[in-house]
Amino acid sequence: MIFDVLTLFPESVDRFLNESIIGRAREKGIITVNTINIRDFSLDKHKKVDDYPYGGGAGMVMTPQPLFDAWEYAVKLSPIKPKTIYMSPQGKVLTQSLVRELKNEKRLIIICGHYEGVDERVLEEIVDEEISIGDYVLTGGELPAMVLIDAVSRLVDGVLSSDESYLKESHYDGLLEFPQYTRPYEFRGKKVPDILLSGHHANIEKWRYLKMLERTRERRPDLFEKYEKENKEKVLEAFGLLPRKKRRKKAGGDNDGEKGTSGI
Repeated sequence: MIFDVLTLFPESVDRFLNESIIGRAREKGIITVNTINIRDFSLDKHKKVDDYPYGGGAGMVMTPQPLFDAWEYAVKLSPIKPKTIYMSPQGKVLTQSLVRELKNEKRLIIICGHYEGVDERVLEEIVDEEISIGDYVLTGGELPAMVLIDAVSRLVDGVLSSDESYLKESHYDGLLEFPQYTRPYEFRGKKVPDILLSGHHANIEKWRYLKMLERTRERRPDLFEKYEKENKEKVLEAFGLLPRKKRRKKAGGDNDGEKGTSGI
């Protein structure tokens, strides 16, 4: 997976993305991150990349020439056709679902704006999609770009030690993650739930799934409502609310016409 980042602060982007899991993935060549300084492409003798907005108003706007030339340079770095993304508070909000879509791209060019934004003609000519990391405004696009690269890279084969590392994380399947515990068994009077020490993997999985449902319902009711609509029977079963006949059927119980008994 290739990421080409167009930015005014390449050192900041590289410094963060050279650390930890993403840094090791770069060293191994699993992902490639090219940082391209937009200022290097300015034709202004002072390397200026911004100007006052037409029509007046506060702040400055990034001029189109350096951005466009930096983008053309980036495109030529690889024969792989890129998808160009502009990090913007006006864009589609980044979700795990969108991250999974982006993971299927072989190459992303990410434009980091600054000041009051970029000349609209850049967006019209070269940007395929605008993406936001939340409903707030930052001073530049570098932090959002690094968030996007980190989120997408985690799904690239070989970046994490195993698929299990992300398959049960928050948001992957529309639910928040279950509570996690490690040693010591007791800390400040609080003990690890006994179920996690039982060694009964099926029961542990049931407990974790129930906790994911409870936590999502409590903290993100919007996510829970969506998940419940798509997995109604599974949710009812987890909460012990599945109608008796359906529970017997799922358990391979009574045949039609037999009364039978149930301890559920």
